[in-house]
Amino acid sequence: MSNPTVTVPIREAIRYAQGRAERLGRTQQLEIGEDLFIRIGPGGRKFLLFCLDGEPPRSTAEAIAAALGLKNPTYGWHQGATLRSLTVIEEGAQSLPESGPAEADDGTL
Repeated sequence: MSNPTVTVPIREAIRYAQGRAERLGRTQQLEIGEDLFIRIGPGGRKFLLFCLDGEPPRSTAEAIAAALGLKNPTYGWHQGATLRSLTVIEEGAQSLPESGPAEADDGTL
């Protein structure tokens, strides 16, 4: 028998991922809509919003920044090898590392 399906509001899911990014110092990625993904950077104060086909709307990034409680975020574009991402960074979060602490061989932090 499979486990029951649980529906979680998207706001709750992205806040949970933000907390994990802050606590673990590791990027968290969620699929938040049809062909819409978010990668929340270590520290939880910056994120990338991207689609596999097309570009995400800035209005969506602004709504997510508000839901995450980012203060004075800046918005920009990052062109990767295969897709273009909308970047959102809270004022002062530019200095946060791109990756978190290294894991020990046993998988612990």
